[in-house]
Amino acid sequence: MKTNFLIGLTGILFAGGLAVAQTPATAPAPSAPPAASPDNMLNLDLSTGGRVVIELRPDKAPNSVERIKVLTRRGFYDGLVFHRVIEGFMAQGGDPKGDGTGGSDLPDLKAEFNDLPHVRGTMAMARSQSPDSANSQFYIILSPSFTLDKKYTIIGRVVSGMGFVDLLEKGEPPANPSKIVKASIGDALPYVMPAPTPAPQPAPPPAAAKPAAPKPAPKAVKKR
Repeated sequence: MKTNFLIGLTGILFAGGLAVAQTPATAPAPSAPPAASPDNMLNLDLSTGGRVVIELRPDKAPNSVERIKVLTRRGFYDGLVFHRVIEGFMAQGGDPKGDGTGGSDLPDLKAEFNDLPHVRGTMAMARSQSPDSANSQFYIILSPSFTLDKKYTIIGRVVSGMGFVDLLEKGEPPANPSKIVKASIGDALPYVMPAPTPAPQPAPPPAAAKPAAPKPAPKAVKKR
């Protein structure tokens, strides 16, 4: 039975609401990432209009990053919604049920808490109250939330397209949730939304028949 990923994230996140507000604006110094590699770039083409690129950190969370790659290559994330988006906080997605209770058919992951901070653009694995319950769901941080550090497995950070994350429909759940149109790994070309099929146009009315030219009147025959 799948656990509710809303519980763990909500319980810790909102319990630390006051602490978040009092957190200093400066983040702890993050560890330097390894040299960028296409194999560690996650692309999310969103319904908000563009591509978000996340640099994954297998040096910090190898098993969690590998899970994201496996599911992405399966097409698992294509079409899934962001079911929980809180203004100024975070956006959560990756649930095939779309309500925060679902996951993949793969086993849950062991926690890989690390020294990366929850700065704007951080991507981490969502979980329930158990530290070892992450599966497929993830969240992206909208504003620094350092009270979450070392409580969730951070797997990467947005390096381009954060503006498209900001445009995600807000709500718990949103009335009209935004979605991942296509997820890919590496230097795949951005997904291009197909142009809408134009509505069929009614056939033009048949041209009116031209009236026949009048026949000339017969000439009168003179009687002799």
